[in-house]
Amino acid sequence: MVALSAVLPALYLPGLVHDFFDLKIYMSAMDWWRVGHPLYDYVQPDRVQGELYFTYPPFSALLLWPFGLLRLGATVAIFTALTVLAVVLTTRWLVMPVIDRHGLPRTFTLVTAVLLVLAVEGIRETITFGQINMLLVVLILADLLFAVPRARRWAGVGVGLATALKIFPGIFIVYLLVTRRWRAAAVASATAAAATLLAAAIAPRDSWRFWTHELWATERVGRTDIVGNQSLFGLLSRFTAPEKPDRLLWLLLVAVVAGYGLWRAARAARAGDPLTGLTLTGLVGSLASPITWTHHIYWFVPAVVLLADAALSANRPDEARRRRWLAALAVGITALTIYGVVTFQAWGVAPVRTRDPLDFLLQNTYVLLSLLLLVALPMRSRLRAENRTNWTDLPSSHDRR
Repeated sequence: MVALSAVLPALYLPGLVHDFFDLKIYMSAMDWWRVGHPLYDYVQPDRVQGELYFTYPPFSALLLWPFGLLRLGATVAIFTALTVLAVVLTTRWLVMPVIDRHGLPRTFTLVTAVLLVLAVEGIRETITFGQINMLLVVLILADLLFAVPRARRWAGVGVGLATALKIFPGIFIVYLLVTRRWRAAAVASATAAAATLLAAAIAPRDSWRFWTHELWATERVGRTDIVGNQSLFGLLSRFTAPEKPDRLLWLLLVAVVAGYGLWRAARAARAGDPLTGLTLTGLVGSLASPITWTHHIYWFVPAVVLLADAALSANRPDEARRRRWLAALAVGITALTIYGVVTFQAWGVAPVRTRDPLDFLLQNTYVLLSLLLLVALPMRSRLRAENRTNWTDLPSSHDRR
């Protein structure tokens, strides 16, 4: 733990060049909007991607608007503190059931887990770019680990708010539908619609423009071929750059991946395993989205927790081989996501093309890991009363597929 604490600052050094770049775009866009300009006319030049715009839905803009009244340093401090707090909170939610189930030392295990999560490239990029991703993760996990399994009245609100803030979490409404959580899916949809309509009432022109035009203009977000885009569309773009990939091929791949991933997620949910279900869904969303920056892919974190939990549970003599495989996969994913795909690689500003097998592996590491986890992520298939956890009111087990 001491060694990890010492190494952590060094991992953040390359990210310091980001200098809260995304957060500065948000705040500049708020200043632009505040004086009466159309929100989605704001543009900022970038040496790698040409021109960058404000791309969030209008509801996000409403929440970001007050921060534009603060000094930039204060906004940076608030965003950083909230992200770190969200990492601590969500890591505790994920790790404490494993600690309790296997009798691990609480403080040491939890602190080590938090430090490891802070070391993951996606979290480093979230902090150093000034992104809001961990706010979305808190909303999603609170909803799908606690409210939905316990059939709370407000189940679905968190997913709905997250969807209104950044579109991508809408994949979890699909998850609620395929798992037949009809009421929660309806609440999530209604919450997202209400938040969107609130934004439309306050900023009707900007809302109309976003939903009828800007949402579909992927070029506003940035180049799709750069290595930071770890989606299926990004992978295809690196084969065809500087041309766009065939949309029909992409849609066919998305249909196959989404169908299989959501099928497994539904099976996990029916077995009383919401963490596996939502993790598979998050991976599906990351693969299916046209743009999935490295800081969007939080879902490797719960995946590693599930793998470690499964490895600790495979304690019978006949499970030794399985235990080694699960432990190796958990360690491998942890190492790869800490090293990352962009932090220590200089891919340059020219169109990025996949030229040989090694380039393919390096440039698409997260895409390939996500595909692997869709197949290999262990799923708890039988429930035992003695393994109750705070993930759900149902008992948990570790006889996995």
